[in-house]
Amino acid sequence: MASRSPSALGGPLLAPRLSPAVPTWHPARAEAAPMEFSELIKTATVENVLLSRPGLPAVRGTLCITSHHLLLSSSPRGDLELWLLIRNVDAVEKRVSGSSGTITLRCKDLKVLQLEIPGMEECLNIASSIEALSSVDSVMMMYPFFYRPPGLRLQQGWHQSPLERYFQQVASQTSQWRLSTGNRDFSACPSYPPAVMVPAAVSDDTVAKAAAFRQGGRFPVLSYFHPKNGTALLRSSQPLTGPNRRRCREDEKLLGTILDEGERGFIIDTRSAQAAKQARMSGGGTEPKSSYPQWRRLHRALDRGRPLQESFIRLVEACAEQGMDRWLGRLESSRWLSHVKAALSTACLAAQCLDREGCKVLVHGAEGTDATLLVTALAQLILDPSCRSLEGFQGLLEREWIQAGHPFQLRCARSASSHGRGKQEAPIFLLFLDCVWQLSRQFPFSLEFGEQLLLTLFDNAYASSYGTFLCNNEKERSLCKVKESTHSLWAWLNQPEERQKYLNPLYSHNPLVIWPSVEPQSIQLWQGLFLRWIRPSQHLDEAWAEIRRLVEGNNSSTKESAGKRLSLTFPDPTAGTRNGR
Repeated sequence: MASRSPSALGGPLLAPRLSPAVPTWHPARAEAAPMEFSELIKTATVENVLLSRPGLPAVRGTLCITSHHLLLSSSPRGDLELWLLIRNVDAVEKRVSGSSGTITLRCKDLKVLQLEIPGMEECLNIASSIEALSSVDSVMMMYPFFYRPPGLRLQQGWHQSPLERYFQQVASQTSQWRLSTGNRDFSACPSYPPAVMVPAAVSDDTVAKAAAFRQGGRFPVLSYFHPKNGTALLRSSQPLTGPNRRRCREDEKLLGTILDEGERGFIIDTRSAQAAKQARMSGGGTEPKSSYPQWRRLHRALDRGRPLQESFIRLVEACAEQGMDRWLGRLESSRWLSHVKAALSTACLAAQCLDREGCKVLVHGAEGTDATLLVTALAQLILDPSCRSLEGFQGLLEREWIQAGHPFQLRCARSASSHGRGKQEAPIFLLFLDCVWQLSRQFPFSLEFGEQLLLTLFDNAYASSYGTFLCNNEKERSLCKVKESTHSLWAWLNQPEERQKYLNPLYSHNPLVIWPSVEPQSIQLWQGLFLRWIRPSQHLDEAWAEIRRLVEGNNSSTKESAGKRLSLTFPDPTAGTRNGR
């Protein structure tokens, strides 16, 4: 083939320079893998295929299907190669007419592609092959186990140990916490990492007994230590009190040890009071006042699971609407911006309790793997300037999402277009990224990273060449040998030439707490994600390039002027149609 120039068809990090005839198999699977996948590929190559994408010229060429990629090489010169990671395909829609057919691919990153394929049989075979390959659910058969990018070595970037490094930071400020390795064999909690931060006065035996009293073994652990006043943010799952209000002395001791005599703490329950009460009937519940007298419970209901997934689906459908009036109405009815507001509001509540009230806070819902992590991670971004640096944000994601046991494989198995909708999918991590984008928009100088990083994280959470977001917890990653057999996304992003793409040119270190506005007019649609493939971004890209040029001298007044210029150039089209107005 002629010179390769993979386009954005595969999205960021999804366009490796591979020859479709020579896939880069993992050496240990050099024979087994091709045989496994070849059974799923009914037709490997089709000539004269026309690819259409919204807002871009159509491309005609040769379509090839490999074990993990869809490749279109343009004809007649073959000077353009377009790659799509098949794992990125969320839904396949086919329409046959006469001797040809059309396949519409709806991708997890919200891209929509249309392939016009000559030959009815070829069309049906291609559609069937893509459906089968995109649905392979064996983790060790996924592309990260076969991808070998140039310039990176295995295990690079995996051993950053963000939790251990963070504990060293906490230990330099207080002796009230210790790093417990009581979960080193995952026996206490299968979804926690081997090491967690617990009160120094509590033994591992007490921790193990407290774990048996919490759903999924997720006992209270330290999430964040606020150095300003020595307060602490903890997270856990719900206690298993049940209808008989069962007690656990060890759990009571663990939480009681955290508070001094006469001191009060807050438990922020991410369920409604009614939902928490109903959970008691199935064995769950809340911490009763009689057993936890120093803790005051606050309920802040955050939707998760099916309601959040349905909201995401409705929003994506609304963004595809052409008529402006109808689009705004459907945007409103999707309630996505309401979820963003609720998440930011709850994170602000946790941050205020820590920073302004000087109180310790425990956050939990039922399982403690979704809305709980959303709140604790956002609260740290609000409070801690170190989490707003590029390196600090990566560490936050590792501690509060990946190592903390957010089930990425379950939650991100499908995106907004899948026809086979399961019960476990939910865009809770996307909601977090949206909230971070809201912070970056309201405080354009305070985050070292820009929108491109958030988009890249979204893309890779749903379909990736890297192993960072594989599996549901550290135990599964250990069993699958993810860290030994796949490359880390952080290793790729932190290469000097890559890192530069994700930096915010307007960044200036802000040591203060950043309190976001949650007023209806302040919460805006994240156009860069939800309209990414619908509206051309050429002018926005040019504007950012101009801003980079203007701030090369690191002049603060120039930065402020550039920031204002950007906001004036790209106003929010949904202003005046916010939830609650």
